[in-house]
Amino acid sequence: MKMKLVDQVVRSFRVAKVFRENTDKINSIDFSPSGETLISCSEDDQIVIYDCEKGTQVRTVNSKKYGVDLIHFTHAKNTAIHSSTKIDDTIRYLSLHDNKYIRYFPGHTKKVVSLCLSPVEDTFLSGSLDKTLRLWDLRSPNCQGLMHLSGRPVAAYDPEGLIFAAGVNSESIKLYDLRSFDKGPFVTFKLTQEKECDWTGLKFSRDGKTILISTNGSIIRLIDAFHGTPLQTFTGHLNNKGIPIEASFSPDSQFIFSGSTDGRVHVWNADTGYKVCVLNADHPGPVQCVQFNPKYMMLASACTNMAFWLPSIEDT
Repeated sequence: MKMKLVDQVVRSFRVAKVFRENTDKINSIDFSPSGETLISCSEDDQIVIYDCEKGTQVRTVNSKKYGVDLIHFTHAKNTAIHSSTKIDDTIRYLSLHDNKYIRYFPGHTKKVVSLCLSPVEDTFLSGSLDKTLRLWDLRSPNCQGLMHLSGRPVAAYDPEGLIFAAGVNSESIKLYDLRSFDKGPFVTFKLTQEKECDWTGLKFSRDGKTILISTNGSIIRLIDAFHGTPLQTFTGHLNNKGIPIEASFSPDSQFIFSGSTDGRVHVWNADTGYKVCVLNADHPGPVQCVQFNPKYMMLASACTNMAFWLPSIEDT
């Protein structure tokens, strides 16, 4: 990758391709670790797979019976896990190439609101409105670990896959060692409880130094991953619908990207907190999902439509 991500390059991003396969809001997207493919799921019960190199749609898989949310690629090329929006709150492990379920992970009794895959092994975490966090292994339908919490959980693994963070009740972040999580958290950061909104997502920066907190309001927070110190609050994007708008890091952890209910994408500098730019996407609806490709100089944002963005300036 010759081009370096600097302010000027970020400001030059333009929509290169728009896909209009979905009839309802895209609620979750995920890049494969190689950056070659992107998967999305929507409230119209469709899973769509895209080729990021060719800028094409590869195929569509329907999940009419169970609905689909919080979709993630696993480490195997053609499989994904997702939560359900109908029938029950079971997590499902899907083979994408023949559209068959490999395994079910039952246990949660209310909506699953957080799902994340270990970066290094075939384990994943799920958090639910039933106030539990569960640890799973893709090879077994049985829950490997269960944590009872005092409120709505959100969870994330650190980049090494050695610890995980659980955000509880939109006011505290607990860090657990994966090898001894049953002993409880080894540290808890208490933050000021959100008054106007709930935490809806956590992400570690790729260097492991900071944690990004997404909300269903119009603020995004960045804290120090070692001490819990608040570093930045990013504002200025709109969220007047109370939807869980995703915030994401660039792969170098320098920039923060977020959608907005006005259909635009907002970008901040992670270190200084200043707004680098607002990218006009011509998204007709609220942009709930925004992620930067882990390997290629490319951004994806989604409302009902999926947009692929590329920088429009040459290597400077």
